[in-house]
This record gives sequence, structure tokens and C-alpha cells, in this order.
Amino acid sequence: MINVAIIGMGDISAIHLHAIEEHQDANLVALCDQDERLSNAYPRYSFYTNFTEMLDNEAIDVVHVCLPHHEHEPVTTACMARGVHVLQEKPLARNHHEGHLLMAAADTYPDVKLAICFQNRFNRTFTRLQELLRNAQYGALLGIKGIVAWHRPRSYYETKPWRSTLAQAGGGVMINQAIHTLDLMQLIGGPISSLTGTANRLLGYGYDIEDTANAHIKFKNGATGLFFATNANASNSSVELEVNLERATFTIKDGTLSRVIEHGDREFLTKDELASGSKFYYGTGHRNLIHDFYACIVTNRSDYVHARDAQISLKMIDAIWRSSKEKKAILWEELDR
Repeated sequence: MINVAIIGMGDISAIHLHAIEEHQDANLVALCDQDERLSNAYPRYSFYTNFTEMLDNEAIDVVHVCLPHHEHEPVTTACMARGVHVLQEKPLARNHHEGHLLMAAADTYPDVKLAICFQNRFNRTFTRLQELLRNAQYGALLGIKGIVAWHRPRSYYETKPWRSTLAQAGGGVMINQAIHTLDLMQLIGGPISSLTGTANRLLGYGYDIEDTANAHIKFKNGATGLFFATNANASNSSVELEVNLERATFTIKDGTLSRVIEHGDREFLTKDELASGSKFYYGTGHRNLIHDFYACIVTNRSDYVHARDAQISLKMIDAIWRSSKEKKAILWEELDR
């Protein structure tokens, strides 16, 4: 039996809690949030307002860190120092320089596992796409397109003000909504050569984060990427991921993977599984990732999403910001200088 706790009972914690309760060998022993009023919603569990007090009083094997971005690094590092495995929500940190601190923590505590929640890697459509891309019959990779066109009203930021500042969130649409798309693009494209992009504020909310961004990505294998993300759309449109190869085009949209071959015919290949409950539209990626991480803990596997894996999307975001400010392409190797 794995003893589990959650730190941070915000919006995303409900998805984690449900996945934990579904796992037959997971025992949710405690919850933690600085807002003590939330304890009324979870009478079945021990509730703490201080995570160190929770770690002192409970026998915990793994914590789920579901906190605002500026709290990821200090809380995750403190838990790892106590010998507790961590499943941390994305992003790894507010920027890739802070991400280095968590990468160092992973090296400092090699017997403690730190996984980052990039659950879209575990969607049925994407795992099937990865299988197909390993098939040489479709030819070389030419390009990748990732589009995220969503809507976030001013109230989204007013109800949780940390989301509206670079100091606490590290950014806007890229780090909060579109980081999963950037993660999948780099998984497909491989090592990056350079990025050219812009980060903009179209909505006029008056915050220092971006609500719209775009980028042209050059991969070292010669393929290119086109990325566009915005929170200025009228509604939340389906995220689109398109992969162009010499002899086929694959698209993930509306939770469905399809293929267009040379003659232009479109074939539907598979569909994502929907989650149960009120947040069904999230799909089962969270559950699959969480359950797989527990298996990694039990069997001492290491094939989970490491800090070094999650660092790449942060570097992409930082490169887009820098390119926007300097109005030039940013070489990948320049970012750590």
C-alpha cells in the first residue's frame, strides 16, 4: 500500500484525488492547504494547513504538489529532502533557470523520485501517434503544428491573482495552458536548434503576462515547428497537433487521431478515453500518469517524466520571451549562458 498526500487543494487537485481514490493500492492519508475552510469539503481525510507539520505527523510515501507555480520549487525540494517521492503538477518551475534547482534536487536525492505531470503524453491518441511515427514507411518528419486557442476572462485571474503575474506564475498562456502542446511538439521533433517568436498582450487586462504567443521552431533534424497559443479566443477550441511526414499527415484534434495519406483520404485511428465525473473532458491522462508513477515507485522503475524532461518546455517558453524582446532567433545553446 502506498501512503499518499496532496499539497494544494485548488482546481486541479480534484483530478488527482479522484485518480488516487481509483487506485487499489493507494491510501490517501492527508490533505494540505493554507485555506483551512477547505477542510469542510474533505471530512474523510486528515487536513493540515502546514505541509511540514503534515510530513512530521503522517507516514507518507508520495505527495502530489498541486500548488501555484512560485511554490513548486521550495515545497518540492523540501519534500524530497524528507525522503518523500513527489508527483508535481506542471510546470517544473517559473522559468528554466529555476528549473535547474529542481534538476539539482533530483540529483541530490537520487533515491527519491520526482515526476512532473505532463499527462497528455499518456493520452491514447498521443501514445498511438508515437507508435506510428516509429514506422519508417511514412518517411522523414517535415514539420509539426501546435495550436491552442482558448478563452480566459478577466475573472480567471481576479479569483486567483497569482495567475496574473510573471513573478508568481512565470508567464501566461504558454506556461499555464499551452505548455503541454510545447512538450508534445518537442517530444516528436527532438533536439531544438533555434526558436523565433513573440509574446503579446491582446486582451488589455493590464497584466505583465502574455495572453497570446507564437513561434517558429527549427529542430536539429531539419524539421520545423509552428506554435500558436492564445487566451483571447471567444471559447475553448480543441487543441490541434498536426505532424507532417513525407508520405502522411497525422492530426490530433477533438480527442481523435486521424491520418491523411497520399491520396487525401482521412482515416480515423483512435480516440481518447474520457474520464468519469464532472471533469470528464480532461480525459484519463492524469489517471494513467499517476498510476504509472505509483508503479515506478513500487518496482523502482525510472521511466517517468523527470525534471530534465520537463525542463525542455520551460526553455522553449523562455526562448520565445527572449526572442520577442530581442526581435531575433534564439539559439538553443544560448539559453543557459
